[in-house]
Amino acid sequence: MTQRSFRVPSRVFVRLGLYYVVCWFMIALFAYGTFPLAPAVVLVAALYTTLPLFLFLRGGGWTFYPTAAFRLFVIRPLLYTQVMLPLVAGSGIVGLLIGAAVGQTLSIGRWFAFVVAVALTLMLLVGYLGSRQLIVHELEASLPNLPPEFDGARIAQLSDLHVGPHTSRRYLQRVVAAIESLQPDLIAVTGDQIDDRAEDVAHYATSLAGLRAPLGVFLIAGNHDVYAGWDDVERELSRLVPATVLINESRVLRRGEAILYLAATGDPAGIQTHAPRAAPDIERTLSQVPRGAPVIVLAHNPALWPALADRGVGLTLSGHTHWGQFSIPSIGWSLASPFLDQAMGSYQRGDSLLYITPGTGYWGLPFRIGAPAEVTHVTLRRGPAAVRDLGRHGIGSRPHGSSQR
Repeated sequence: MTQRSFRVPSRVFVRLGLYYVVCWFMIALFAYGTFPLAPAVVLVAALYTTLPLFLFLRGGGWTFYPTAAFRLFVIRPLLYTQVMLPLVAGSGIVGLLIGAAVGQTLSIGRWFAFVVAVALTLMLLVGYLGSRQLIVHELEASLPNLPPEFDGARIAQLSDLHVGPHTSRRYLQRVVAAIESLQPDLIAVTGDQIDDRAEDVAHYATSLAGLRAPLGVFLIAGNHDVYAGWDDVERELSRLVPATVLINESRVLRRGEAILYLAATGDPAGIQTHAPRAAPDIERTLSQVPRGAPVIVLAHNPALWPALADRGVGLTLSGHTHWGQFSIPSIGWSLASPFLDQAMGSYQRGDSLLYITPGTGYWGLPFRIGAPAEVTHVTLRRGPAAVRDLGRHGIGSRPHGSSQR
């Protein structure tokens, strides 16, 4: 398979080097004197979590296929460190400034850094364990132009599984069991089927290739699928998974004489990686869909929704954001909200609806209070445009709670 690669300018290495030197120097300063081996421990931690990143960037990707152990014990600590390092070092600097005013410079700086480090460690641990919970999220999406024959049709949406050798087979079996219990008419996997490499498709196929639905199983490109080399990923998906791979195209779904269009976009990562076939093309995606016809679009990145809404798309199903990784859905807060117009949950513009799932996988940096990994179950209804939340429930139990957004 073609090795995915990229080039990083030398100036980026210089800036990153200075950044890490400053951050780790501050942490070493705060740790110095706390216990005899503190400097050595900080040095080992710095090398363990920073050197792999520089090797990754220098090689234009991993020059080998990352095993499950490597992803769990090297890549995950590396990711967590990127979150914690600037916050711990920055809080310590704030503590130094406060301490200087009261004559306790190093002591207060050390305590600030320590408290933030412990809080972040606990938060990431709780978030990781919490995100491994799997629920079914029941929604009703009403579309004014939905043919009566499709009233009550059910869609099971998966997204952002990030499957690789590190993914628990038992967890994926729970995902499959959840879908089978729903008996959906259509299964939509809205991108990021795999984590990082085209070889990951084999792991995806081992657990999920058996999914079936009367109206079909459809897969689309997510940014990680594109980063892994979309041509190779698409070829492996087509070879190993009996499903329809859609990218910038549409299909006609039929019930009797009634027609419902299903379309799927590419992903903006195709633009970033100079992979034009994987890049989104709204006009091409909807070129075979008559104006005013009922259409559902699968778009990994919800940033594409405004253009789809302008084209009269009734319902768009997305993922990608992981609800900002850090979020508290009960109060409508997400780390991504200041940067994204559509970050989590459901949205409506005129008769066009959008739902963004937090994802079905748990790989990454999740900390979502009250929003564990989910299989989204969307029931289509004919009526005024609206998304109704019917609640969340565990596998095999009934939904509870109901709210209207």
